[in-house]
Amino acid sequence: MTFRLAVCAEMVYGELPLIERVRRIHDQGFEVELWDTRGRDIAALAATGARFSSMSGYFGGSLTDSATAHEVLASAEKLIPTALELGVERMVVHPAELGEGGRAVRPTHRTTGGMWLTGLRTLEQLGQLGAQHGIVFALENLNTILDHPGIPLARAKDTLALVQALDHPNVRMMLDLYHAQIGEGNLIELVRAAQPYTGEIQVADVPGRFEPGTGEINYSAVARALADVGYTGVIGLEAGAVGGQSIEAGDAALAAFRAAFTPN
Repeated sequence: MTFRLAVCAEMVYGELPLIERVRRIHDQGFEVELWDTRGRDIAALAATGARFSSMSGYFGGSLTDSATAHEVLASAEKLIPTALELGVERMVVHPAELGEGGRAVRPTHRTTGGMWLTGLRTLEQLGQLGAQHGIVFALENLNTILDHPGIPLARAKDTLALVQALDHPNVRMMLDLYHAQIGEGNLIELVRAAQPYTGEIQVADVPGRFEPGTGEINYSAVARALADVGYTGVIGLEAGAVGGQSIEAGDAALAAFRAAFTPN
């Protein structure tokens, strides 16, 4: 098994400033995932020497809402210079706009054909934008049971269907296995089905959203399945440390993550 391992700097080492979190993650040999980069010192982040695998790719609008989809495209275009400065490979988008605490800005509990068509058209335009700049837009699946109620087309099978239908090289799936476990389960079959369309994978254990080994997911089996289908891309730890936000807890979480996805 040979995977590129990344860690979300937003969720570990909370007692440190973001720059120091990025440095610590980088010094341990991991790539770095970021969320919202607005208002941050991008030059200082770039100067850490870290490799940034992904960042949030929009900050307004809903990909599946015809009234606000243009905001997704406009905000994505504004974030392109930041992505290029940091060398980010993937810009993450969601099926609809997330507000405070990950809640839906405009909760929607019934999916329509128009939402599917709007989502597909918006993704196509994002793909064209990505092709111009050598960046992949990654559509992330979410769970609506616990973390993101009211987000339409959030299930992994729906995000995969959209990406598969478009089949654009600059639009791929951010396959989040934490969200998929809560909403759907059957993770090994999911990673097999999604493999041709997966740009990056995110992991955390269930329940709790902590590092592998703290919950019910057999990540060693998932790792073997990923190796079997030939996945060699990024696996990102988007999880908190079960021991809290201290340096010691973060180090332990990163070590457990590495062990789950490193061959014996």
